[in-house]
Amino acid sequence: MKKLYNILFLFFLTTGISAQNLEKIAQEITDEGIMLYRSEMASWYGTDIFLANYKNRENIGGYFSYIDDGIPKCIFFSKSKRVIGTIAFPTNYKPENANIDLSERDFTSTENEYATIRHAALERVKKDTIFKYYNNTDFNLIPIIKKDVRKVYVLTGPKQNNIVLFGNDYLIDFNKKNEIKKVQRLHKSLITQKITDEKVGKTVSGIHSHILEDWPYMTPTDICTLMLYQNLTNWESYNVVNKKYLSIWNNKTNQLVIMLTDVVRKINDDQKNGHPENQNPDNNNIEK
Repeated sequence: MKKLYNILFLFFLTTGISAQNLEKIAQEITDEGIMLYRSEMASWYGTDIFLANYKNRENIGGYFSYIDDGIPKCIFFSKSKRVIGTIAFPTNYKPENANIDLSERDFTSTENEYATIRHAALERVKKDTIFKYYNNTDFNLIPIIKKDVRKVYVLTGPKQNNIVLFGNDYLIDFNKKNEIKKVQRLHKSLITQKITDEKVGKTVSGIHSHILEDWPYMTPTDICTLMLYQNLTNWESYNVVNKKYLSIWNNKTNQLVIMLTDVVRKINDDQKNGHPENQNPDNNNIEK
């Protein structure tokens, strides 16, 4: 064990990367991912509730969700850009506990900001060829405003059952004037994982790799997706591998751990040296 600690200490010393830095990064990604999850859950359940109670479908212009003073809300607006429905989830996402308000009104100043960046993002998605469309999928737009930071995440959601989609997601950054200043991919491609596989049965975990230099860690969208589908998958954990980092998400505790892959290799090598039985090649089937 002392040898293991020495390995970790020397590696962090020579690379200039501290465990505290990775913990900070992991916490920031986790917080953003949970925020996306809470907003998207409001959209999922809010849409069902609103459509069950609002009869004038032709009047619906769109919707967006956001966190208002800690409470997830889904806002529906008309084609004339007036609010026609507010679905709030003050305690949980159970429909019977939701607050339903179908009164027509103007946007609040905060709602207008969210509506503005979401509309700008939607128009960009329609025109910019960076966004790729796949059969049996939809784009889900999640606007985020935190102080002076304004952005819209674009996630790809499946229209089919029994699959979880990672990737084909994007981040659109805005300036203070709500003008788009940057559009970037978060993954190189679309990754599909079945919840129940015909050959192995119900899957218990999953893994995918990140190759984009700007996004070496598990992304907030990865965490959002894992939390959205946890009740269906019951996965205990999920891994994202990069040439420099290994990200491990614990689905039971909603915690993210990021480790340097070189440290992981050194730990594994040290454990093998201390336990010769682990050197059996049959015990080392590592997924590439």
